[in-house]
Amino acid sequence: MRSTYKQFYYINRGRVKADGTTSIFCRITIDGKVSAIATGLYCAPEDWDAKKGEARNARVNGQLQAFRQRIDEAYELAVKDKGIVTAEILKSSITGANAIPTTLLATGEEERERLKVRSVRINSTSSYRQSKTTQLNLHEFIESRGMKDMAFEDITEEFGNAYKLYLKGKGYSASHTNHNLCWLQRLIYIAVDRGLLKFNPLEDVKYEKKGTPQRRHISRCDLKRIMKTPMEDKNLEQARRMFVFSCLTGLAYVDLRNLYPHHIGMTADGRKYIREKRAKTNNEAFIPLHPIAEQIMSLYNTADDSKPVFPLSSRDSMWFEFHSLGVALGINENLTAHVARHTFGVNMVTSGISMESVAKMMGHSNLRSTQIYAVITDNKISIDMDKLMQRRKTKETDQKRNKEDEK
Repeated sequence: MRSTYKQFYYINRGRVKADGTTSIFCRITIDGKVSAIATGLYCAPEDWDAKKGEARNARVNGQLQAFRQRIDEAYELAVKDKGIVTAEILKSSITGANAIPTTLLATGEEERERLKVRSVRINSTSSYRQSKTTQLNLHEFIESRGMKDMAFEDITEEFGNAYKLYLKGKGYSASHTNHNLCWLQRLIYIAVDRGLLKFNPLEDVKYEKKGTPQRRHISRCDLKRIMKTPMEDKNLEQARRMFVFSCLTGLAYVDLRNLYPHHIGMTADGRKYIREKRAKTNNEAFIPLHPIAEQIMSLYNTADDSKPVFPLSSRDSMWFEFHSLGVALGINENLTAHVARHTFGVNMVTSGISMESVAKMMGHSNLRSTQIYAVITDNKISIDMDKLMQRRKTKETDQKRNKEDEK
């Protein structure tokens, strides 16, 4: 008896890429069993004819017809060779090693490989390194349930809540727990995007509530100590200069790396400034240069626009050098590029610079992002107390003078 064999083509309208296109998938059904394949083709949602299962773009549709014929030929060949064929066998014969994983951990390993390739392209391994821990935790949890892996269709809300309790049982903070839940949700949405799941079964699994984030910064005293202490080691001296420069400009590591001579300008009164769009938000930052920042920048490339201003090492190497710098100087706070940027924000706000000006210098799109830097520091408390004492002293003087005038 011949098997019931069908091909159905569809797109996931809820997963549109930045360029406005989405993936085209093929769902193979044989005797009621379903298997999904990514065709490797893309089209805009408005160009997709759902009734006909084809694209309105002639070029894409021609490629789609070729893909359809390829599956038909593979099906006929499998029936001829084996007499009977399943959706998974047909899928494997078409995609070979490129078959889409249908289980949770296998998809996680595939995603980690993608992140590994991406880490080289963007010169940052942070996401890839973090995925090692999150994938390992998920693997351990599934093993604790007596399984080696888990099919996507077997994942339920109970699974998600149990995983959250497992993470909390390991003593993880709310933030760390949420990082692991994000990895799980990421894999689920990959399955939804590929048509392996019709919806996210973990949609109602709540993230842990986090406390108010504490933006770490160093004191003015520590910053002055860093400024006054040159390093003999070449790498540490480079890190010292970059940390100070970031403390005086608020530029993040990626913005330092992307800083070119054409970003440097000069006002009518001869004051230099940096005007650069932030890599993270694409918002423009406008920063008048502090004399010390200007002095640091003068030691590097400010003329050849084919090269960046600063010859920075990789993000991970720079993080290590920042940390080593803090250890060498005996600074309690772990020095990072984020600490330098936050130090700039705190110093600007506590010095009385308006929120609007600080937001423009830091490239923020709204004041809420800037307001987190309005922290209570020891220095600010002292200044506020001095102002209070001065007002009280002035009031007492006025009262004494009034009494003398009455006499």
